[in-house]
Order: sequence, then structure tokens, then C-alpha cells
Amino acid sequence: MPDPLLEFTGERIIPGQVEPDLFHEHMARYAFACRLARHKRVLDAACGAGYGSAALAAQASFVAALDVSRDAIEAARRCYARPNLEFLVSRAEQMPFRDAAFDLIVAFEVIEHLDDWRALLGEARRLLAPGGQFIVSTPNRLYYAETRAMAGPNPFHAREFEYEEFRAALEEFFPSTAIYLQNHSGAITFSPLSAAGPASAELAPGAGTPDPHSSHFFVAVCAAAPQTGAPFYVYIPSSSNVLRERESHIRKLEGELAQKDAWLEELKDAHARLQAEHESTLAELRRQNEWALRTEGELRQAQQRIVELQNELEDLHRTAQGQIDELQSTLESLAAHHQANVEELERCVKLLDEAEARAAERTRWAQDLERALASRNEELARCVQLLDEAEARVIERTKWAQELDARLQELERRLALLQASRWVRLGRKLGVGPHVE
Repeated sequence: MPDPLLEFTGERIIPGQVEPDLFHEHMARYAFACRLARHKRVLDAACGAGYGSAALAAQASFVAALDVSRDAIEAARRCYARPNLEFLVSRAEQMPFRDAAFDLIVAFEVIEHLDDWRALLGEARRLLAPGGQFIVSTPNRLYYAETRAMAGPNPFHAREFEYEEFRAALEEFFPSTAIYLQNHSGAITFSPLSAAGPASAELAPGAGTPDPHSSHFFVAVCAAAPQTGAPFYVYIPSSSNVLRERESHIRKLEGELAQKDAWLEELKDAHARLQAEHESTLAELRRQNEWALRTEGELRQAQQRIVELQNELEDLHRTAQGQIDELQSTLESLAAHHQANVEELERCVKLLDEAEARAAERTRWAQDLERALASRNEELARCVQLLDEAEARVIERTKWAQELDARLQELERRLALLQASRWVRLGRKLGVGPHVE
């Protein structure tokens, strides 16, 4: 029974998940190998889902089957368990067995998947016992390229072979190589209801000599020692009524064709709808283009107006800058004049301080003189003279003091005028010049 958990990816054959012709194409190679597997130790390299290994185990004394996919090996163990069949995970380029361990080794549809395909051939030669045989198959590159012309190269294949390339590669490792050409040929069978004797086959003239360049697959039987005979082999699958299968396949294709016709009509309707939507979109696009053209004209006018406004703004800026420069020059002149007035005021204040100091000094002198007059009565005359002189000096000093007082009043008047000046007030607001109390 096929394992429902193992999915068909397009390369590994899963029984029940592929077309019967494709499955029989692969199963025929195992049937070809079963004739050489009787009572032998057999190795199935790259066994896949394990269906072919089970067929070999029905004839062989023991079969070791390996594959690089753990999922495939686990599915094979579930579906094809046999006492004489062992499944294990391993690469075909490096297999875990001792030398000369097997009498027959098969490697179907694996060599084209390997970057190091020579390692597979070297391992097969190492593991093959004396007198043993190695059966290896691969698709014909020329035929395969033709059938995949639309799909392109197979992404799973690393190296594909033509007939002469395949023969030369095998003969590097095996002196005796017999290559069979596998093709799906039509046959007409005569089957009694109950078989009463051995089957026989007759080949029409030319049926046994196909062209290697147009063959589908190459199946090679290789050995280190010379081999005898290469008999023609025919494999007829259990569902051998090809006409019935073809008619069934034709009916299936006709159903698929009808479905595709229905899909085509749906696509035509969808295309008509899309065409109408496309025309509507084109009309809308034309309207939008007209609007865009109008908008573009308005935008150009707006851009021109912006340029004019920018020019006007630059003119205003230059005018304002000239006025600012003129005002700044005026302010600097006023500040210099104000500084000169402040310096003059400071000189006046200094003179007033000096006058006050001198007045204090004269006051102290007069007091000393008065004390001297009191203590020296005998010097009255001299004191009177000195007093007269002092009075004269006092008169002089008084006159000088009056002059200082007049100057002080003049300075106060000028200071008041300075404080009342609009330039000083403007300097105070602008934070320019000294603070005058």
C-alpha cells in the first residue's frame, strides 16, 4: 500500500499518486533486475519509496535499500517491511558497507541527480562481489531535452548523458558493460482465460534494434568480469489493454479540454469586461490628462506670479536694508554724541567733588584759626590782621564758590536737558549709552 504521508514532488515515484504509465515505466526496470536477483545479496541504491526494493526482496536472499531522504525511508519501512529487507538512510556516493558485500547492485534514476556521479560508480565497483553485476539507468539527454522543450531543464538533474557519454562513463569502472535501450512500445497480446503454458513473444522485423539516440532510457548491466548474453526483455504491466487505457485517457483529455473550453469562455467574458473597464479607464485617463494640462497651465502662471513676488520681495528687502543701515548710522552718531556729553558731565562732577573737598579743607582751617585766636589773645593784632586777610580770602572764596554754584546750576540744567533728550530716551529703550539719574 502506498504511504499517504509521502508526497509526490515530481521526481520520486509514489505508487497511487502518479499516472499508471509512469509507474510501470519505473517498475519495469525492477522487473528487469528481478531476473538477476534470485538468491543473491542485493543493494538498491536510491530506493525512493521502496516499492522496487520489495519486488527485489521477493527474489533475493537479502536486500539492503538506502536513500538520502529520511521521509522516504520511514515511509518505505511502514509500507514494505520484509524479513529480508532492510531500509536505511545514506548517500549513494558513500555507502556504509564493507567491500564486495553484494552480488547485485541496482541504481535506477539516480546518477543524473549527483554532482559527483563518479563516486557512485566507484562505490558500486567497491561493493560488488566477484562475478556480481551492477544495473544502472538514466534518461537519454537528447530525448529528455526534446520532451522538456517547453518546461525547460529539469532542476533536479545535475548531469544528463547521451548514449556514448553514458557508455564511456561506465567503462571507466566496469570492463564489461551491456546497455539496454528502454522504450515504451506498443504490443498486441493474446491471453487465454487460464494460462496453460509458458508465455512466448515474437518480435516484428526491426523491433529489437531501436536507435540509441531516440531511446527514452538507458539501462546498463555492468560487471568487472565478462558477461554472457544480452537477451531481449519485454515487460507487460498488469493493466495491459493499452487501447482501453488510451480511450480512457482520451476521455479524460476530452473532459479536461471541455473544462478548458469553459474556462476559455469565462476568460473571454472576463476579457470583455476587462476591455470595457479598460476603455472606461482610458476615457477617465483622457479626462484626467485634460485636467492635468489645465492644472499645468495654472501652475505655470502661479510659478510666474511667484517669481514676480519674489522679485518684489527682494526689492523691498534691499530698500529695508538701506533704511536699516541709515538708522544704524544715525544711532551710532547719537551714541558718540551721547558719550561725549557723558564724559563732559563726568568732568563737571569731578570739579564739583574737588570744590567740596577744598571747602571742607577751608572749614577745618577756619576752625583751627578760631582755636588759635582763642588761645593767643596776645596776638590779637596779628590775628586781626590775619582775620582781615582771612576775610578777604573768604570773600574771594565766596565769590569763587558762587561761581562754582553757578557752574553747578548750569551743569544741572544741561543734565536735565540731556535727560529730556529724545535721543537719550531712545538709547535707554535700545539699551545704548550710560544710565543717567
